[in-house]
Amino acid sequence: MNAISKHKTLSQAKEYFSKSDYKNALEKFAVVLQDFPNSKEAYNGVILSEMALSGEGGAEALFDYYEILKDEDKESADNIMSDILQTMDGTVEKLSEVFAEPLRERLEFEDGILYQDFKAILNKGAGFKETFENIMFSTRVIITQKEDFIDFLENLIEHGFAEMALTYLENALSVYPSDELLRKLLKKLAKSKKSEN
Repeated sequence: MNAISKHKTLSQAKEYFSKSDYKNALEKFAVVLQDFPNSKEAYNGVILSEMALSGEGGAEALFDYYEILKDEDKESADNIMSDILQTMDGTVEKLSEVFAEPLRERLEFEDGILYQDFKAILNKGAGFKETFENIMFSTRVIITQKEDFIDFLENLIEHGFAEMALTYLENALSVYPSDELLRKLLKKLAKSKKSEN
């Protein structure tokens, strides 16, 4: 297997995983691991797919977390995920500890606000546009769940932040190219841009 097909096979595996087709994801990760036994990404993918297949809660969240880490630093992401998977005993409590600590550190380091907290401000009657503009210049909104990400994008489109929404969407679609919800949002964004012109 050459480097291009390694990359292609890993992409296919990730796409299967994101569609909850863990069996095919496992097979694709295993093919890469067979030809590249030192590929930490393939190894981690195999473990995560096996976890998801066995019905262990949290495999999807770990997978999403891994993708976020890889955007920041691929090599350290591979090592962090390998460490997490080696020390995990499969309990939900362990998973919540794994996520809570780095997220808390990241919030402090980046001066961020969780999307749930941002929504709590909105629920008290604040307008999205004004609140987002105030936050945007001083801090970052940190989103940890896909549903929140979709909600955030819909709000951006609805409140006149089309360019920003497009940037987020393009990045998300490069990771999950066949995600139906993201594609629907892209179409919605295209329609709103047409009506502006």
